[in-house]
Amino acid sequence: MKHIYLLLLGCCLGLHSFAQESLESLVDKEEVKTHEPVIATYKSTRIIQGHSPETLKKRELDFRVAHHFGDLGGEFGGPKTFFGMDNSADIRIAFEYGITDRLMVGIGRTKGSGNLTQLYEGLAKYKLLQQTTDDHIPLTISLFGNAAVSGMTSSKTISDASYFGKFSDRMSYTGQLIIARKFTPSLSLTLLPTLVHRNRVGYKDQNDIFALGGGGRLKFTKRLGLLLEYYYPFRSQESKDYFKAQGRELYNPLAAGLELETGGHVFHITFGNSTAILENQFITETRSSWLQGQFRWGFNISRRFSL
Repeated sequence: MKHIYLLLLGCCLGLHSFAQESLESLVDKEEVKTHEPVIATYKSTRIIQGHSPETLKKRELDFRVAHHFGDLGGEFGGPKTFFGMDNSADIRIAFEYGITDRLMVGIGRTKGSGNLTQLYEGLAKYKLLQQTTDDHIPLTISLFGNAAVSGMTSSKTISDASYFGKFSDRMSYTGQLIIARKFTPSLSLTLLPTLVHRNRVGYKDQNDIFALGGGGRLKFTKRLGLLLEYYYPFRSQESKDYFKAQGRELYNPLAAGLELETGGHVFHITFGNSTAILENQFITETRSSWLQGQFRWGFNISRRFSL
């Protein structure tokens, strides 16, 4: 009988040790699972015009085309221009490439719609943090920066923003912190503190303009979503008053769009009051108003290739 008790005691201790080991293994596995990164906060590297926190995968090439048409309504829109379809406000063609899963670079050519045209752009974006499924890291944070140079012929009027006394007058830059969170499988929101620097500006304009942007995506289905984007540039009151008195009042960029994913393509149909496509211009030089029918439709097409 004594031997039976000892045998039962040994079995119980063995089961306890096994259970403890199994529990520890289970906990370890659970920790690995819960630290997985949140993916597809956005389907594209852009929200609408501005950047999303997403970067390209390593050795992935993204061919991008963006187009803004003319005004849908107002003085320059309506049936006479087929609601803006006859006019092209701005066009951008670019190639962007993933150096690593967190670092991407790109080059592009933009028509330009503002003080400067014929813009050549170089850009880089780096993902600092990636949101995790257990909120160990609650946000995705990326850094974006670009430099743009104008190839247009210099104005002969010294006071113009497009007068280039030296090559550096052709340059402008954008730096941006992209802070995003995917709240649910359907809802993603983003905060976009942005600084735009232009080496040369017109009379009473500002070389440095800080803007606070915001954007988001609401998915309706697996392949269809609603996009919103807004920027508030912080300008001096003196600058605002001057442009208003000159009949060149500046407005805050506001855009909405639909996102459609079709296999290797991500397609955006957009509506916004800014004519320009690059941050260097649409944040600082939007002179169109939604309330006056001066908004336009456009599109973004993204086609990715694995190299």
